[in-house]
Amino acid sequence: MLFRSEHKARRQDVLVDEHTLFTFYDQIIPQGIVNGASFEHWRKEAEAGVPRLLYLTKDALMRHGAAGVTEAQFPESFELDGVTLKLKYRFEPGHPLDGVTSIVPLALLNQLNPTQAEWLVPGMVREKLTALIKSLPKALRRVCVPVPDFVTGFLEQANHQQPLLPALAEYIQQKTGLKLSVEDFDLSAVTDHLLMNFRIVDEKQHELATGRDWNALKAQLGSAAQLTFRSNSPSIEKTGLKQWDFGDLPKTLNFTKDSHQLTGYPALEDNKENVAVKLFDTEAAAQKAHRLGVARLMRFELKEQMKQLEKGLPQFNQYALLLRNLISPDDLREEMLLAISDRAFIGEDDLPRTNAEFMNLKQRARTRLPAVVDATARLATSIAQEYQALTQKLNTLPGNMARVKKEVEEQLNLLLPKRFFSATPWERLQHIPRYLKALKLRLDKYPNSVERDTRSAQTVQMIWQRWQDKVSNLRKANAEVSVALEDYRWLVEELRVSLFAQELKTPFPVSAKRLDKIWEEMKS
Repeated sequence: MLFRSEHKARRQDVLVDEHTLFTFYDQIIPQGIVNGASFEHWRKEAEAGVPRLLYLTKDALMRHGAAGVTEAQFPESFELDGVTLKLKYRFEPGHPLDGVTSIVPLALLNQLNPTQAEWLVPGMVREKLTALIKSLPKALRRVCVPVPDFVTGFLEQANHQQPLLPALAEYIQQKTGLKLSVEDFDLSAVTDHLLMNFRIVDEKQHELATGRDWNALKAQLGSAAQLTFRSNSPSIEKTGLKQWDFGDLPKTLNFTKDSHQLTGYPALEDNKENVAVKLFDTEAAAQKAHRLGVARLMRFELKEQMKQLEKGLPQFNQYALLLRNLISPDDLREEMLLAISDRAFIGEDDLPRTNAEFMNLKQRARTRLPAVVDATARLATSIAQEYQALTQKLNTLPGNMARVKKEVEEQLNLLLPKRFFSATPWERLQHIPRYLKALKLRLDKYPNSVERDTRSAQTVQMIWQRWQDKVSNLRKANAEVSVALEDYRWLVEELRVSLFAQELKTPFPVSAKRLDKIWEEMKS
């Protein structure tokens, strides 16, 4: 039986075992009480003389179940990324707030990494670890026994700064020799109270949202968090810039807001007509914006060269005509200028933070620009020619090739979305013509190799689908897609070449087994 109490010093749920309750009431309630009616008759008479007869005293309440309820086990606050956050506890199974809730100021939402919150508090983490171990498949679960001792061993050597699931998976593997990954844990078997609940509040402590999915909260309130973060922040932001005349730009800027120490990330922001200095609340967002902002500012700095390119990119009309069904000439021109600006003006160089660094970059950019323009024009010509050949082939396919036609069209849309020139990394862009050629070769070969094509298609589809599912789930959760996962997408393209157009060759050995191995390594 569960009983709830409230301490004067702090709110805390207490578990009282059945033995405590039965012993307490056994000493008071006569043995002749056998049903509700007799109990109510006795209670009214008994409480007339002693109104609080059936109340548990604090000493009786604390006798058994609350022995482990200490400040160390259930603290009133904890640190997340160096920031102290208040904690609230509630014991009410089925209630949305059951468990432990962390109070998070809105301005900190984008700044904090919730990894440490996976460990809950010392008084709850053992129960969570036990539930996670019991959620494993039987073959893995049965070697983690006895579970209490296994949990103790893990906690004795655990680093609470690391993500919990990978750390537990690694420990189990070390102790048992069995291979497993975080995906082996059935998280649906872990009840909500074993996940930290986050309550997002504004500057007046009004609740804006609550939930146990940090990424979902960021998706909901991330933009508002950025605006709140910037309000009353140090005056570094500027707008309407077309040259580097605003002094040095620090990588970070520390300041205090509502008694919390915050770190801002100043960066340039591309507003197309001009550039602004903006304070971001995450380094990743700042880096992404700063690269675009530097490229735009360099376009203003090298305006004469850019005017010439805007008037006429080399052989523009030829490839714009071939790609007209894919992208309009105006959009294609701007896409190519974005790609040229990024590659020629920045490339692999460090992003500038001072006027001197920017001017040094300008000299290198001026030198690189002609070669990059020529390379981009040749690439556009090659892509356009392969696109034209492929689409002509698709338009003449017989009805019995409907399946393979659908698969090739789907792949074509993935390789050449509307913004493919600026959205595709430069080093990957160079391979697009070969991938398009491979698609056409597949169609050419299909009538004489239907069975082989079908087997290869099934192999690729399985590998592609698991990648797509993983990325889709991450994006739905507003979570980051790792560089390794992004790179894997291009490994699948090379696998397609090796299976459907071997004569085109791949830059390195590739096979389904190799991709399976890499996938398993990414999971661990």
